[in-house]
Amino acid sequence: MICSITKLAQKLIRIPSISPRDLGCQDIIITRLRKIGFIVETININDTKNFWAVRGTGKTLTFLGHTDVVPPGENKNWHSDPFDPVIHNGFLFGRGASDMKGALAAMIIAVENFIIKYPHHEGRLSFLITSDEESSAIDGTIKVVKYLISKNDIIDYCLIGEPSSDNIVGDVIKNGRRGSLTANLIIHGIQGHIAYPELADNPIHKGLPIILKILSIKLDNGNSFFSPSSINIANIHAGDGTNNIIPGSLSVQFNIRFSTEVSDLDIKSKIKNILDENNVNYSIEWCLSGKPFITKKGVLLDTTIASIMNFNKIKPVLSTSGGTSDGRFVSLMGSEIVELGLTNHTIHKVNECVKISDLQILSLIYEDIIKKLLT
Repeated sequence: MICSITKLAQKLIRIPSISPRDLGCQDIIITRLRKIGFIVETININDTKNFWAVRGTGKTLTFLGHTDVVPPGENKNWHSDPFDPVIHNGFLFGRGASDMKGALAAMIIAVENFIIKYPHHEGRLSFLITSDEESSAIDGTIKVVKYLISKNDIIDYCLIGEPSSDNIVGDVIKNGRRGSLTANLIIHGIQGHIAYPELADNPIHKGLPIILKILSIKLDNGNSFFSPSSINIANIHAGDGTNNIIPGSLSVQFNIRFSTEVSDLDIKSKIKNILDENNVNYSIEWCLSGKPFITKKGVLLDTTIASIMNFNKIKPVLSTSGGTSDGRFVSLMGSEIVELGLTNHTIHKVNECVKISDLQILSLIYEDIIKKLLT
């Protein structure tokens, strides 16, 4: 017999909600939430669908998630259609099974079960759901958070359903994330015939030693929560493939993942100093995707650890590794933030899947966290 969590996950997976499209996923969730007393406000911006749903008053526990998924790639590489969820050997297959429609289903069922048992609970339960997490993330959670801040509507505890676990649900939880800063650098030269280098100015020759100096910058040593900040080249390009032309410019894209030991302003200053010291003609554009954040301790972290130990008999490892999450936006409120979700070994891959028993245990852990915080 297929459990209600799996059925709901299958229903969501069947919708090809490639970011930032939602295509009806949120309608399914909103309908269920309204049936159990949630007041839902839709906050749709351009192609992105968002909603904020609340039930009760007082200290707020928010479930944060997204209905959008990454493209599946070529269907022929999948064992089955990525948007036709199938069950095989105890696993549910489909795009979004782990990231994060499975977790959304676990959240919804957990809340429904909790409200049946505790219809007059203390505090406030809420959901913040977006369809713009996997792509640009400019019209999703960040816009909703700014809207809530403008109304002085603050989240106290935020539980994010991103796939944080490695091998067993809850073996790893995220209590923070590194910041992400991208630098798009162009070193300008003078194009010319490669046989007459004295009549040109080769930006590659000028740029290579500068690139090495930038990569050698030591930003910090990290701390007990974060590994040392790092600078890496994401893209590099010059010329058009012709072997007899000195190109007129060299483009390099750096991405910096940084800890709380250094600010984005410090990073920009260090890179700019190297460029200026080397007397090079350059232009640079910066994109700050998010600043680092950390939940060092608190009620939510303690409660999450206790619930995981209660159901899975393991003490989770606290981690800030991996990419960014929408927690970076919620952190603007000063909220306690924890990411707890399914295992991540198939996310964004062909044949993405989740163990059905993991869906069930995750939902039980979510329900226990709610009970501990709101009763």
